[in-house]
Amino acid sequence: MSPIRNIRRRQILLVAVSMPFLSAFRFACARENSAVAFGTTAVFLDNEISLLNRWSQELANVCSADVRFVQRNSYREIDDLLAEGRLDVAWVCGFPYVTHLQTMRLMAIPDYGGQPLYRSYLIVPRSDTHTTHITQLRDRVFAFSDPESNSGFLVPTTELIRAGIRPTRFFRKSFFTYAHRKVVDAVTSGLADAGEIDGYVYDTIEKQYPERTRDVRVAWRSPQYGFPPIVARRSLDEESFLRLQRALVGMKEHPDGRDMLKRLNLDGFVPDDDRVFDGIRRLVAILNAGPL
Repeated sequence: MSPIRNIRRRQILLVAVSMPFLSAFRFACARENSAVAFGTTAVFLDNEISLLNRWSQELANVCSADVRFVQRNSYREIDDLLAEGRLDVAWVCGFPYVTHLQTMRLMAIPDYGGQPLYRSYLIVPRSDTHTTHITQLRDRVFAFSDPESNSGFLVPTTELIRAGIRPTRFFRKSFFTYAHRKVVDAVTSGLADAGEIDGYVYDTIEKQYPERTRDVRVAWRSPQYGFPPIVARRSLDEESFLRLQRALVGMKEHPDGRDMLKRLNLDGFVPDDDRVFDGIRRLVAILNAGPL
């Protein structure tokens, strides 16, 4: 069964992608022996486990907190843990955020290139000099990143729908990589003829690991959409919420915070503004109208 059709059945139960931030928790962890659970999935770093272990030790020294980094393979797993109250905060995709307002509360949005916005990129092999849009890929093999990703599923799927194309009958084969960086690998290795990826992740890979993008090219860039936000579970107490929010927004004011932001290829965080996600809401409406 096509993964697009399979997702259609579950779309109401929709990325959580998140990463820990040392400086944020330096100011957020005020109570002795407090615990903070921060969900995360693989993004673009190859040495995430060692980094998480190091940050965990540093956080314990800074704020005497039992910081548990909860890693899962898919956005859906992180979304579910957040809804169950087993995570306190998470860095999620805008797609599940706009469909899970009953369980997620917007805390802060990353500032990327001076705006809380990003794009979806269509990538193809560098040898493919002709493709400029997904509608040119009929009967080809296509790599989506994650079924709950705005950039890696919602954007490419709705591009086809808007062109009057039924996505489930368009590709010869499609599959999910469950990590944006693996979309690059799939196209580079020839497993896929094309794929769709978070533009921020692609730009960061290109900046930090240029050899990984040497054999692919960006064939198309989407309009801008709300950047994947930091959210809290709805049941998180107000004091903790505001403390974490101030810490994230204030990261760029402190040396450790600026260093972490540089590693993440971000300018900082801005206070929550739900309106930046209206574009994703319009895409969800298109997906719901179908057909798939």
